[in-house]
Amino acid sequence: MSVVPRTHMRAEIEEIPAAVRRLLADPGDLLRQAGARLRQADPAVIVTIARGSSDHAASYLKYAIELTAGIPVASLGPSIASIYHAPLRLNRAASLAISQSGQSPDLLALAASARAGGAFTIALINAAASPLAVAADLAVPLNAGPENSVAATKSFVTSIVAGLAILAHWQEDKALHAALAALPGQFEEAIDQNWPALAEALTAAGSVFVLGRGPAYAIAHEAALKFKETCGLHAEAYSGAEVLHGPAALVRRGFPVIALIARDAAEPAMAATVSRLATQGGMVFASSTAATGAQMLPFVATKHSLTDPLALIVSFYAFIEHLARQRGFNPDAPPDLSKITITL
Repeated sequence: MSVVPRTHMRAEIEEIPAAVRRLLADPGDLLRQAGARLRQADPAVIVTIARGSSDHAASYLKYAIELTAGIPVASLGPSIASIYHAPLRLNRAASLAISQSGQSPDLLALAASARAGGAFTIALINAAASPLAVAADLAVPLNAGPENSVAATKSFVTSIVAGLAILAHWQEDKALHAALAALPGQFEEAIDQNWPALAEALTAAGSVFVLGRGPAYAIAHEAALKFKETCGLHAEAYSGAEVLHGPAALVRRGFPVIALIARDAAEPAMAATVSRLATQGGMVFASSTAATGAQMLPFVATKHSLTDPLALIVSFYAFIEHLARQRGFNPDAPPDLSKITITL
């Protein structure tokens, strides 16, 4: 019997609980400092600077900040600074830059432009000695450790946990602090959730929809990216509302749909969307007991609406690494991709 080699991606997924423990313990003072600086600055708006998986992390934090602090959050297009060289007026703004390597020229140019425009700039970076750390007012190392797989996993999760910890300090939110402290143990459970029926359904699939709402909408985008880069599978992410504005017409008999549903205020609406798509003949899978007509994906409930989607993406990461190998791909080395992407 042949032994399947353990991929870097699988090893890094299994490191997520320990990486989160390190993050919350080691740069804890920087997380507190960032929260205190935001409380002092009292920004009227937050702008985010990121690409790829890091931009999905920024989208997650957008929902978390808007839901908790009531401060609008907008994503800045890096080309505004790197290609168009347009100055930004960001008085009374704070900026949040997220990157694994902190090296891409377009992100560096935008972070410098945001700071020059008056924004207090925080960088969340896995490479503590990167140029992005120098470009920010305050740099928070993620302490996730090296990632050898091209597909980011532990750096994505720790980016969000760092942002949520800063938010908890900023808003002095004890419930969120407690929820974050519980995450490492919950992530260990999440890694062990198995989705064999979904793997079987997607082994020969050519396309899939991934749905979510609120913070889980950002998770849906991250999942869709991982389908593309690790499995060569076309995937599109939609909100549970937006999918009904046209894309639902594609859902016919056997079309696969994955609904990443968190336990929050959006769950009833997501369940209704899932039920509708199932009646159209869609092969629907959902991480909820409220969705009728769908096959349930086992999940770990964290008991906090801002952390619940994170347990879902950890379970998804374990699933997608398995699916990639099942479809004949090496998830560590997707074709035509590299770990550090340099863009202008």
